Amino acid sequence: MKFSELPLPEPLQNGLADAGFVDCTPIQERTLPISLSGKDVAGQAQTGTGKTAAFLVTLFTRLLKDSPPEGTHHPRALILAPTRELVVQIEQDAQLLGRQCGLTIQAIYGGVDYMKQRDALREGADVIIGTPGRLIDYLKQKVYSLKQIEMLVIDEADRMFDMGFIADLRFILRRLPPFDKRQNLMFSATLNQRVMELAYEFMNMPEKVSVTPEKMTAENVEQVIYHASRKEKFPLLLGLLRRDGMERTMIFINTKREGEYLHDRLNANGFPCRLISGDVDQKKRLRILEQFKSGELPILIATDVASRGLHIDGVTHVVNYDLPQDCEDYVHRIGRTARAGAQGKAISLADEDGALYLEAIEEYIKAKIPCEWAEDELFVTDFKRVARPKRAPLPSRGKEARPERGKTSSRQKRTPSGKGSETAAAAAPRQQPATSQGAGADEAAPAKKRRRRRKTKPSGEGQEQQPAPEAATTE
Repeated sequence: MKFSELPLPEPLQNGLADAGFVDCTPIQERTLPISLSGKDVAGQAQTGTGKTAAFLVTLFTRLLKDSPPEGTHHPRALILAPTRELVVQIEQDAQLLGRQCGLTIQAIYGGVDYMKQRDALREGADVIIGTPGRLIDYLKQKVYSLKQIEMLVIDEADRMFDMGFIADLRFILRRLPPFDKRQNLMFSATLNQRVMELAYEFMNMPEKVSVTPEKMTAENVEQVIYHASRKEKFPLLLGLLRRDGMERTMIFINTKREGEYLHDRLNANGFPCRLISGDVDQKKRLRILEQFKSGELPILIATDVASRGLHIDGVTHVVNYDLPQDCEDYVHRIGRTARAGAQGKAISLADEDGALYLEAIEEYIKAKIPCEWAEDELFVTDFKRVARPKRAPLPSRGKEARPERGKTSSRQKRTPSGKGSETAAAAAPRQQPATSQGAGADEAAPAKKRRRRRKTKPSGEGQEQQPAPEAATTE
């Protein structure tokens, strides 16, 4: 099916033609006839199949056909996404497809100018694309209203649950007009039970559309895995970079600290790269992504914050330096390459820890990842070494670390034959019986107490009540 065959407004048709959209993808072909008729849709498709264009085409068509209420500046459409990068990506696609529609599009997300976004909302926007957190912040300040929303889109709904946004999502949805007064679209890579419960609660009898092929991963992605120890992974990565000449490569890691260490080592060995993670400032993250998209930056190291929703043309290689703990993240990671029919290669390095996740990944994608064994020549041993980033210092315990007055420290308690215990024993009065000593002296001289217990007590009532141990009688 072609976009020209669909009953779309002329400004939208022109925007699609300018963007080079001619043929519909499978998810677009199955979704658009239903959504353009005004029905709710819950769509499932793997990453990189054109879900964004599917709901943008429906959204623009509905807003252009229905004239807005007079004298209002409140938004008419709301698009919710889990990550800032995905919000930015959706906004760019919306500006591209809707450039001739005359609609105001505003992105709302954290990490950028707070007052600037608030002023933009006050001036009015037809379409809002945002993350739940900052949208709720402005909503509580009554900067904008959701009472006139005609179209709701939830993108990457399963990720909303994974990132803990479900409470915020429900807070927003409960402030929208009734579900039968608006059109609702929800798209996700997986439509599990939690996602469908959300759909049935806040949508108007949605039709479920699933475009999931037998292979969970894109067909044009060449997958390969190398088994290497933790110490061998970096020499092997250098060998692969030198052998394959990876023009535009994304390297995924599991932790920020490992990413910083890999970033320093690659730059020290002549491979320019940058790192993006959840702790990097938003403006810096966007600047790094722009450098990578333009080709100025050949290698991008990223945590899973960049594994979903980012459409970057020309990514030739994806390297899983750390295999993901979540099998779904593997599909999203390698989906950054081989997009829009292009070819790509996904290389995974499985160390002692990563091998534990391999079985679940292969079971999820319903395929065995081809394994290759690296020759000794592929490992680079003459690389420059750098120091591992230091861990953040632990907070000082302050006064809590000091023992209370009159009591010895735990170290003195654990070493009864040490110098501290001997000093405390010498300081205690020798003629004072054990029953009359205070708690401090009793704890400070455990060795002396044991010596007194070994002695045989004199005959009498005390001896009958507490007989001496056998070791004392044998002496």
